[in-house]
Amino acid sequence: MTERTDHADKRAIADNYGRPDLERTILDAYEDAGTDTARLTRDDTAALDEFHIQGRDATRALADLADLDPGDRVLDVGSGIGGPARTLAAEFDCHVTGIDLVEEYCRVAETLTERLGLEGRVSVRRVNAVDLPFDDNAFDAVWLQHVSMNVAEKGRLADELHRVLRPGGQLALHEVCAGPGGDPYFPVPWADDSSISHLATAKELSRLLAETGFEELEWIDATDDSLEWFRSKLEAMAARPADAPPPLGLNLLMGPETPTKMKNVVRNLEDERIAVVQGVVKKPDQ
Repeated sequence: MTERTDHADKRAIADNYGRPDLERTILDAYEDAGTDTARLTRDDTAALDEFHIQGRDATRALADLADLDPGDRVLDVGSGIGGPARTLAAEFDCHVTGIDLVEEYCRVAETLTERLGLEGRVSVRRVNAVDLPFDDNAFDAVWLQHVSMNVAEKGRLADELHRVLRPGGQLALHEVCAGPGGDPYFPVPWADDSSISHLATAKELSRLLAETGFEELEWIDATDDSLEWFRSKLEAMAARPADAPPPLGLNLLMGPETPTKMKNVVRNLEDERIAVVQGVVKKPDQ
C-alpha cells in the first residue's frame, strides 16, 4: 500500500467510526436517562463501551483464555472508547495502553476512564496500529478485538504486534473473519461498504500469525455463539415499543443505521459470509 493510499484508508476508517460531538452525545444520553455523569460506574457503561460481539462477557472470556497476570502491561490495539481496557484494568489488575485511530474515541475513552477512576491504570493514545511508537518487547500482552477487518496491511500489523511483545508474551484476539459464503452484505458495524472492509479467513489469519513467528495456543470458532448473541439483540430491538427511545448502548456509536447493521451481521453469519474466531498466540521465549 502506498503512503497516499494508507493515509486515505486511515481517514476513511476514522470517518466511518467518528461521530460529531460524541463525548457530549454520550454524556447527554446518560443525563437524559437519569444517570449522574459525575458518579458513573462500570455497570452504567457496560452496554456502551464494549463495542464488539458479546460485549463485556467476551472480554472476560478472552482474558481468561489468555490467563493474564496481575500487573501485566497490555497494549489494547483499536481500543475504541476504552471498555475492554478498563475491564482488564479493573477486573484483571492490568496496566493498559489503548491506541485507536479515531480521535473522538480517544477523547471519550479518556473522559470515561477518568470518571471511573481508572486513569492510573489505563491510558489512551491516537496511534496507527501498523506503525507503533513503542519499544521492542515493551508489553506482556497485546489485545486485538475486532480490529483486523479494517486493516489491509495485516502482515505489517502482525510484525508490529510481534515486535512490541516481550519474549513469552501473548497476543489475544477476537476477530471477524471472511467466510466461505461470499462477500458480506453492507453496511455492517465496521464498514458502510467494501472499501475499508479487509476480511481474511480464519485460516489465513492463523497462517499469517504463524509466519510472523507466533505459536498458537488457543484457536476457537466463535461463529455460532456470535450468531446467537446477535439474534438476541435483534429480538430485544423488535420487542421495544416503536415510540420508545433508543437504548443507551451501541446505537450511540453506530448511529441511525444501527438496526440495519445488526440485521446485516445476522444475515452474514447465517449465510457464512463472515465467521468469528477467538484465539491466543505466543511470541516464543528466547
